[in-house]
Amino acid sequence: MIEARNIVVGAGAAGLWAAWRLAQQGTEVVLLEKMQQTGTKVLASGGSRCNLTTALDGEQARHAFGKDGARFLRHAFRIMPPQGVRERFAELGVPTEEAPFEKVFPTSGRAVDVRNALERAVRQAGARILCHAAVLEIRRESNAWLLALAGGRKARCRTLLLASGGKSYARTGTTGDGYRWLGALGLPLVPPRPALVPLLSRAPWVSDLAGVTLEHVEIKLCDERGRVLGRRRRPLLFTHTGVSGPGAMDLSEIVSRSIERDGLERQGEPPLELAVDLLPGQSEDSVRILLEQQEGCRATKVLQTLPLRIPRRVFDQVLRQADLIGEGKATILSGKKARSRMLLALKGLRIPVHGTRGFDHAEVTAGGLDLAAVDGGSMRVKGVDDLFVIGELLDLHGPIGGFNFQSAFATAEVAARATPT
Repeated sequence: MIEARNIVVGAGAAGLWAAWRLAQQGTEVVLLEKMQQTGTKVLASGGSRCNLTTALDGEQARHAFGKDGARFLRHAFRIMPPQGVRERFAELGVPTEEAPFEKVFPTSGRAVDVRNALERAVRQAGARILCHAAVLEIRRESNAWLLALAGGRKARCRTLLLASGGKSYARTGTTGDGYRWLGALGLPLVPPRPALVPLLSRAPWVSDLAGVTLEHVEIKLCDERGRVLGRRRRPLLFTHTGVSGPGAMDLSEIVSRSIERDGLERQGEPPLELAVDLLPGQSEDSVRILLEQQEGCRATKVLQTLPLRIPRRVFDQVLRQADLIGEGKATILSGKKARSRMLLALKGLRIPVHGTRGFDHAEVTAGGLDLAAVDGGSMRVKGVDDLFVIGELLDLHGPIGGFNFQSAFATAEVAARATPT
């Protein structure tokens, strides 16, 4: 029997931070991890660089989580804002630096330095780390939590902190175990959905552009009625299966939610599409004037006059959507209707969306324990004695840019401070 005053389940970003900060208070802590090492997902994040927080302040950062998430994270991001996370890592010997789009990375560019620093801090604070310790079941008995572990082992604690993550990147150990435990306790769960995941498109021209990146674009996600469901001004990358990059991935949770609600396709048509503004800094009136100046010229010449560089292969698709390619050649830009069609294609190149690549390719999970069931000032589950839930297991998800690690660290900090010692 493994016994401790406090047990933390899951040695990812949230679990490592919680175990470290809790042990620093002089209380007994055991950290259980199902994988053979800690921080597996940390090691894989950010292309093995680990975008560990954002350069925004706490007030700005929490609003990236939507209305409900921002309200829930108010206390957490106040006591552990992004700058606080950077200061803690600096104390652990991991200085950080800022990158474009308000990202923050370890100066070394090595995710392993982040993981090693957290694991070292946990051990130096006096907590025990047990790997290969998969939790199969949890139950409340008298004044203690009893945990059944793989291999027939058992564990008991007074206070239990769950940081087992969601369902994204299952190969790193996040297989949704926590949902089953919480469900067995009768707690309300928001159905998990893949988020920050590449989008699928079966349009042949999209896969033909695989490897092409559009750095300066604004992307709108629209339904079949043309209603805008979300928008982002972030880079877009064409892939062999659809589109990726921060712009597309930030909108992917909406795609997942829409598909879950309405089904993947209706009558063979894609339910959603992206409208990509290739000239986001230019008004429609300014582009219209530019096109009027090209009246009577071959349509391909317009590419040379645009204020932003657009890859030629992408521009060819603009011409196709504007119906300005005939018999394999670009036609003359002539007439108001032709100019209007090109204007629409330049300011809203249409990419059909057929779905997402699912949990196996998702960076985070949307959904999880309903925030209404958790006290945001402590991360304690309401109505359940001595149970805390932190990190991705909560119904929280932010955009690309270090927000989800920031949420993991901040919620872990709150729980560690609120846990009885």
